[in-house]
Amino acid sequence: MNIKEAADRLGISARAIRFYEEKGLISPVKQTDNGYRSYTENDIWRLQTIVALREIGMSLEDIAHAIGEIDQGNQQRLEEYLELQQAVMYAQWIELKRMLDTTQRMIDLNRQEGPLDVSHLHVLADSSRRLREARQNWHDRWNYDTQAAIHDERVQVADSVSNGRANSEGKHHSNYAPPISDEHEVPHPHHNADTDHSTLSDSNNTVQSSFYLYHNYDEALEQTARWISPALGEKGLDIGTGTGNLAGKLLQHGTDMTAIDQSREMLRTCRNKYPEMHVKLGNFLALPFEGDSFDFVVSSFAFHHLSPDQQLLALEEMQRVLTSRGRICLTDLMFTDVDHRNAFTDQVKHTGQEEWLRAVRERHFPLFNELCGWLESHGYVTKHIRYNELLHTVLAVPLR
Repeated sequence: MNIKEAADRLGISARAIRFYEEKGLISPVKQTDNGYRSYTENDIWRLQTIVALREIGMSLEDIAHAIGEIDQGNQQRLEEYLELQQAVMYAQWIELKRMLDTTQRMIDLNRQEGPLDVSHLHVLADSSRRLREARQNWHDRWNYDTQAAIHDERVQVADSVSNGRANSEGKHHSNYAPPISDEHEVPHPHHNADTDHSTLSDSNNTVQSSFYLYHNYDEALEQTARWISPALGEKGLDIGTGTGNLAGKLLQHGTDMTAIDQSREMLRTCRNKYPEMHVKLGNFLALPFEGDSFDFVVSSFAFHHLSPDQQLLALEEMQRVLTSRGRICLTDLMFTDVDHRNAFTDQVKHTGQEEWLRAVRERHFPLFNELCGWLESHGYVTKHIRYNELLHTVLAVPLR
């Protein structure tokens, strides 16, 4: 076929075909006698694929990579590109939905209060802008793709080292954490005193130099799975799944588990470990699922990667994809409240523990009282367990 015949068959312009050729997406053979391009059935197939991928908004760069994977027969890599594009579209849809909601609020204010005070418009618009920026500004500063190959080994080593120190003293210590004042021994209003496993300093009242993010890792994952206690056939979502350790425990209960992460390499490891699990690219701020999709949502050691504004957006997203009776269970490092965070940070500065100071600055450990407050204000009843100085599991079950 010549270019006009190819364009007619595909329903696109000859100019579009030339554009894709300039970008290196197709390479039609030129006839030796006149130099005109000749399009084969394979060229037509490639053009159809390009048009289809452009139709869903995929960039030319990603299309080039996707077609390369198709040429090599790599189904998994192609699926990853499609999932990435799907995640982008969900993010755009969520942002558009928020804009629609903000506009409706402006309309409602105008109807309820008469002529709309322009300052109200400014407040609503500023709120919408701030939330939009919160969605757009997240990035993986820790580059988890490079950590995927050693992630499981790393968490087990960290957990065994920190627990080994505690066990050597014959009691369950939070040995990795700096001591803080005794006022934090008092149970918090949301705190279940009978499930407090924590102590605030080691036996010598000294600060351990190493930052163990995964202290009490296995214990916390087991507790999370017990509290969710999924019924056979329930649908669950694990956000920031990493290599799927928590999702794998829930899968053993006969749960229909879906695991998402923004790291392709983490998901490859997860897929290899649990072939029966549904695995998708995605993140907290734009979950690539429709509403009412899951019976429960879990996440472990990942929520602290979000800023405070992003954490609120993530909670809204969890609630959006849950059924009306859906429950949430979060396991992560948390400060009890602002005073706890300030005292903890001051102690770290005073003792010169650079690893901990960097961890507090780079991560956003949520405030336990604010997290529970948000959940309870949105119709949930909460309970929690505290394993050490910072690590908590919080379960939220809807009242309705």
